[in-house]
Amino acid sequence: MDISKDLNPEKVFYYFEKISSIPRGSKKEKKISDYLVEFARYRGLEVMQDSTLNVIIKKKASPGYEDVPGIILQGHMDMVWEKNQDTEFDFESQGIKLTTDGDWISAAGTTLGADNGIAVAFFLALLDSEDIPHPSLEILITSDEETGMTGAKALDGSHLKGKYLINIDTEEEGALYVSCAGGLRFTLAIPLSVTNTQGDNLFRIRVTGLQGGHSGADIGLQRGNAIKILGIVLKKISYETNMSLVNLMGGSKTNAIPRESEAIILVKSPDEKSLQKIIEIINTELKEMLNLSDPNIKISIEKITDTTYDKCLDKISTQKLINAILLHPNGVVSMSLSIENLVESSLNLGKIRIKGGSMIIESAIRSSVDQKLDEIAESLMALADLSGGSFEAGSRYPAWKYRENSKLRDHMASVYSKLFGKSPNIKAIHAGLECGLLGEKLPDVDMISFGPDIRGAHTPQESISISSTKNSWEFLLRILRDSKNIL
Repeated sequence: MDISKDLNPEKVFYYFEKISSIPRGSKKEKKISDYLVEFARYRGLEVMQDSTLNVIIKKKASPGYEDVPGIILQGHMDMVWEKNQDTEFDFESQGIKLTTDGDWISAAGTTLGADNGIAVAFFLALLDSEDIPHPSLEILITSDEETGMTGAKALDGSHLKGKYLINIDTEEEGALYVSCAGGLRFTLAIPLSVTNTQGDNLFRIRVTGLQGGHSGADIGLQRGNAIKILGIVLKKISYETNMSLVNLMGGSKTNAIPRESEAIILVKSPDEKSLQKIIEIINTELKEMLNLSDPNIKISIEKITDTTYDKCLDKISTQKLINAILLHPNGVVSMSLSIENLVESSLNLGKIRIKGGSMIIESAIRSSVDQKLDEIAESLMALADLSGGSFEAGSRYPAWKYRENSKLRDHMASVYSKLFGKSPNIKAIHAGLECGLLGEKLPDVDMISFGPDIRGAHTPQESISISSTKNSWEFLLRILRDSKNIL
């Protein structure tokens, strides 16, 4: 679908559509990274690509801007690959299918990739234009932001000389972000014991209809977590039946609130009709509990015939798995006492699988206070110890600390006020931004983050506002134009 001809700014949406046609999931960025390199070389721009596929493109200052301090524009090339269960789509071989509905662009049953494709589209439109005044520019497009910020971690900061950095990776027009939380990925492995299945009374239980969302930006909305809810459902069923777990899975990314989960259970008693009645009662209870956050939640059960399931968990492992899900922390842990309505610490139980004789649980911990992050990690270590399991602390990234004196913040706030006739909101965000890592590598660089309105990031409901994109583009151009007199 060619949407760019009907939208403004046309060049921005042209490049957004172009990169949407290139598969670019986290850790699958080779094609998009190579495209960016070829884009720069074709236009005679200085470009470098490192071993982790980060790309830096440099453009000389416009006439009259040679003495203005250089600006680094930064975003990430990867996107979260998420789709609905009933959507047939191969992310590795297909481009994202864009659709429009009024002021919003979305995708057909998958994530859109506006996080952070819109930043890349801004950069390409800027680099492809010769009539936009600007100081010297260094465009930094990092890889693998969504699954641990490994691109930013591996970056050699000596390649960048700019004095200011503008990150375009937040999702609220009119907000200038000046601080973010740090994070840690965490994995639990709890061993399970199996036995032979007896009988053919197999049932599949599904949790669907949840909104999900970004595990940082949306965690404070208290949306239902499909894995935690499945744990509740299984516990209630275990009270009423003679049940063993055969298989269980839920979620697909640690940085997305799980929208769907399912379990296969072996039930010796009662009959199917009685099970349906139990599920009806659970559905009613959960709909009442989640009527504001997830009104479309649905718990379904169906009898299945599948001869491949010849093993099930024994009784002890069945209960251990269910109890571990129920005991696993999830959601908001603490709120900031210094910034109103800001989540200080949280944990997202993002993914669960039975694999290799163990239950594997993957989660994302976030906190703007390092000690709190460690405290949450220690609670997971304790859960591993109680369950006879093991743990692995994965990639960790630092918080981005607030800068008391920021010439860039003052400049951008002034430009925004003049352009739109109102002051921007100066905010902190609970989601992770690469500014924390980049700040360690570029300690003297003044940084701010902004972006257009994006809804439902990390879910198939993700969409981006066309009018907000236009406003954000005009804001960026004015920041660059007016830098001559202010920075």
